[in-house]
Amino acid sequence: MKISTKGRYGLTIMMALAKKYGEGPVSLKSIAKENNLSEHYLEQLIAPLRNATLVKSVRGAYGGYMLTKAPEEITAGDIIRVLEGPISPVEVMDDEEPAKRDLWIKIRDAVKNVLDSTTLADLADYEGEGDQEYYMFYI
Repeated sequence: MKISTKGRYGLTIMMALAKKYGEGPVSLKSIAKENNLSEHYLEQLIAPLRNATLVKSVRGAYGGYMLTKAPEEITAGDIIRVLEGPISPVEVMDDEEPAKRDLWIKIRDAVKNVLDSTTLADLADYEGEGDQEYYMFYI
């Protein structure tokens, strides 16, 4: 399964809203500027999030967007499903060999488990190791 820019930038929007949760609406313009993203593209992504009632819009000079629930109540899976559709790395075929079919199901369930157990609060509060370098080793 490959997450497109829709899912990636959708998570960026939602993380920005989670970080400002309880402080009032946040403009897409400020999110776009802080993350060096296209405001126009973010406007396209916010509509399905609003239709799924994950965010609400506030009109006016100090308007913008706000989460409809606490960041602890929204999972990465909720956001990815709205923007990317069902979570399934491979379409499981009924006539496929049982071993392969079970493998695909295990992979799907593992991805779902990670996305559904990671809340927006987890993502917004995450303080990683900084600019740590990662190396890939071949044996």
